Amino acid sequence: MSFLNTLKKLIPAFGLVAASLTAQAQEAQYTTYDTAFPSHTPNKVEVLEFFSYACPHCAAMEPLVEKLSKELPEGAVLVQVPVAFNAAMQPMQQLFYSLMALNRPDLHEKVFSAIHQEKKRLFTRDAIVEWVVEQGVDKKAFEDAYDSFGVNTQVRRATELTNQYEIGATPSFTVAGKYLTSPGMTGTYEKAITVVKELLAKEMKK
Repeated sequence: MSFLNTLKKLIPAFGLVAASLTAQAQEAQYTTYDTAFPSHTPNKVEVLEFFSYACPHCAAMEPLVEKLSKELPEGAVLVQVPVAFNAAMQPMQQLFYSLMALNRPDLHEKVFSAIHQEKKRLFTRDAIVEWVVEQGVDKKAFEDAYDSFGVNTQVRRATELTNQYEIGATPSFTVAGKYLTSPGMTGTYEKAITVVKELLAKEMKK
């Protein structure tokens, strides 16, 4: 069995499935947490996007998420959280945070394209390093970032957030630590973004 097939077998089905939370009907376009979680961005209302590079729906939504990030009102911030439902997915978490550490957010969308359009298997450290170097990134600088205490701390924090918010599928969005929505709840990618905006507007009025 190839590594890719093993990975597909290990990870749960991505995409249009809402995280399992009590107290809300399945047909609702969002759910509300019993207790709001605090923002970790000082003086900002956070919109968290839980995503995975392996998720085709996340790849399809990336242009919409990028547009959302540019349209957020003052006082709000988008924080992208790479999800690992198991250990096999951790290298992709490290890839994301390494790119951010090296100030290469321009490669974020290219990772999606490499995996889902070019069919690159960026699921191991060696494959990731090889691809990143092909993008013009210094190998040592990337490896130093990838293996750094800072990146690994962020990876652990991302997993903690995934568990805290009971994320069971990607992409999923939380707003102000209170609300969870996803394309699985809203029916379309575009509607999910609309619901995020509506929930954010509701919170910003308080």
